Amino acid sequence: MLGKRYDQRVLVLVEVRGEQRDWDEAERVFDQRGWPVVTAFARGEGASRGVLRESASARLYSVEVRFFGARNRRTEQAAAWRVEQLARAADLEMYARRCELVDRDREQLTGWRVHTVDHRPPRAPAPRPLTWMARLRRAATVSRARISERCGYHDTGMVVTGTASEARRLSRMNLPGGSAPGAAVDVRPFYGRERSHIVPRREEDGWQRMFRVVAWLFAMVFCATIARQHSGVRAWVWAGIAVLCFVGGARLAYGLFAVGGRAGGLLMCGVVAVYLLAVSFGAGTGNGRGWTPVEMLSVFAVMATVGGIWLLVRQWTWGEWLACAAPLVFTVAVSFVVASGSVLHALYADSLGVAPDDLGVPGIGQAASAVKLLSLLSYALFVPALWGIAKHVHAPFVSPVARLGVPLYVLTQVMVVSVCGLGALDSAREAVEDFRTAAVRKTAPPSYFGVEPEWVCAEPTVPAAKLGSRGGVLKPERPYLSFGEAGGTVSLWDESAGTAMQMPAEQVRLVPAADGRVRCTFSYGTLLKDG
Repeated sequence: MLGKRYDQRVLVLVEVRGEQRDWDEAERVFDQRGWPVVTAFARGEGASRGVLRESASARLYSVEVRFFGARNRRTEQAAAWRVEQLARAADLEMYARRCELVDRDREQLTGWRVHTVDHRPPRAPAPRPLTWMARLRRAATVSRARISERCGYHDTGMVVTGTASEARRLSRMNLPGGSAPGAAVDVRPFYGRERSHIVPRREEDGWQRMFRVVAWLFAMVFCATIARQHSGVRAWVWAGIAVLCFVGGARLAYGLFAVGGRAGGLLMCGVVAVYLLAVSFGAGTGNGRGWTPVEMLSVFAVMATVGGIWLLVRQWTWGEWLACAAPLVFTVAVSFVVASGSVLHALYADSLGVAPDDLGVPGIGQAASAVKLLSLLSYALFVPALWGIAKHVHAPFVSPVARLGVPLYVLTQVMVVSVCGLGALDSAREAVEDFRTAAVRKTAPPSYFGVEPEWVCAEPTVPAAKLGSRGGVLKPERPYLSFGEAGGTVSLWDESAGTAMQMPAEQVRLVPAADGRVRCTFSYGTLLKDG
């Protein structure tokens, strides 16, 4: 069927048991899935003659099962899983009797550009021996001709692929429906020089080997980074593991090409290894600090998350994204950002015994709080990312017929989301602990996403008897930590009582103080006397 995308094709001999209506239903669901039926015959006939016993209630179909995923030793098993899943969904008695991978890995042919050769000097022998000056002029003419060819000044626009001899013959043949070349032509490779002794591997095989080489080198860099952080026996152990990882990558790089290129593969592996080690050790940064193992694990986790999510959703079409996923993701993201703007502030305020509205958080602080909360919850994407990677490599526990796969996924995701929620709680708890520590030490407390506590002296503007304070008694001679004014109310932190007190903003005047050690002096004696 047109429009059906897939990675792998497996030829499966499917046995369908039942009657004619069951066979018709099987053919319909095969076509619905985009699995072409190559041939069909009764059991015990055709290719199964002498292999399986004859049965009038069974029919065999040679079906090309197409699906997403990697090509490995479980690819044929993954095709059998999909046949079993289809049998359950269609409520048919259907069995995958034989699975064979259809290997259609593409060959990497060398590309060539066709150019004219009229600019080349003639090769006719000279009537007499040339002088050294004439030979020098002829060599310069040939060099200019070769350089102009490499620069593409004589290209005709035609391109061909194949070996060097095939490319020349293809460029000079008469193409049916086309025209013969009007002049003598030759070919040049797209990039650099053609090396006939090096034969690249097929496309997918080459990419898989390249990814494995990179994985070995990243493991080498990680072990080398850990060895750099230790000393003594531990450093030597991790350094030895790093060397073994490099050997594993070099072994794969040695066979990166089907024929030849072994020295080039090893050289490339060595250059990449030196570059990665230099970057991880901080070369060129100026401080020489380099990467820590935790930072490298974070980078690997981000890369795995991005790659896994892409593998998970790559089977969706653009129509499905635009029709379903995109509006849903946008709606959830926007509503969550709006709702989560004060979640961390609410946790912070609750730990201090005040209401979130008493903090007076500006809009930019709420936005920063929402971004922080989203960054904490983004770790929940790690589970579906690993799920996508597992599905791509056809892991048995995520197979379409595994009954414990979905409960395992839900349980793991709940655990990760719980950990992310604990991270949000820890963020507010640490901020509150820093605030209380600063209050005890009489130092400037840290800010928390727009909340800027500061030391102030609170001067009453009304008699003490009329001061409407809640949660404590104001002592004007001592400084307080203020959360600012919000909704006509001033919130002050009373360290001695360990609580916050509120009072109307029009009844006090707040004067900034250097720290919590100063003594506030106000001319409020008249107010107290009048009260």
